[in-house]
Amino acid sequence: MDDLREVFDHRDGYQLLDVREPYEWDAVHIEDSIHIPLSEVMSGREQGRLDPSRPVVVVCRSGNRSELAAVMLQARGFDARNLEGGAERWLAAGLPLVAIDGSPGRVA
Repeated sequence: MDDLREVFDHRDGYQLLDVREPYEWDAVHIEDSIHIPLSEVMSGREQGRLDPSRPVVVVCRSGNRSELAAVMLQARGFDARNLEGGAERWLAAGLPLVAIDGSPGRVA
């Protein structure tokens, strides 16, 4: 998914799935996103945590891990898309990110 503004403006229509490691998530994430590390997605542990009837936008730091997760979710029947450029591009576009404590945070 290339249009970051579209995702931000309509984020209530998507399930934003962050597949980074816990320390990365704690440092910064998109507010209201769901955190399931890539290893858990790869092993199928997203079941029951994501709604298969709603589109999923998958994010990581740069877009590489999230691409793999999106492909895996698509194979399981989800309408899943990779957020191209990941959290780094989101931040560069001036869109808000939060740390676990609610502060602005930084991409780890």
